Amino acid sequence: MVKFTVEDHEGIRQEIEAPDDMGLSLMEILKASEYPVLATCGGMALCATCHVEILEGQDELGEATDAELDQLENLPEYFPTSRLACQVRISPLLEGSIVKLRGEDN
Repeated sequence: MVKFTVEDHEGIRQEIEAPDDMGLSLMEILKASEYPVLATCGGMALCATCHVEILEGQDELGEATDAELDQLENLPEYFPTSRLACQVRISPLLEGSIVKLRGEDN
């Protein structure tokens, strides 16, 4: 199990614990935890509605893929630590990270 913190749109932080042996993405865990993540494209890096900012732990997660960067760069609000939650796999690399929701809160 991996523990990380999620900050919602109101700035409220909650620690989440997720299995790291099932191949799940951060997007899937956020949706299962009932955060307002649209994830319109279903995890294919085509819509950017699962936009998050990695406040702590971004160095451990590696670089974003070209497809991910293409989507992020088209957002009106984009940060150097922005990622698409669908492209971040739940793994020990996420341990202790702080993730802030940035996508639309619908």
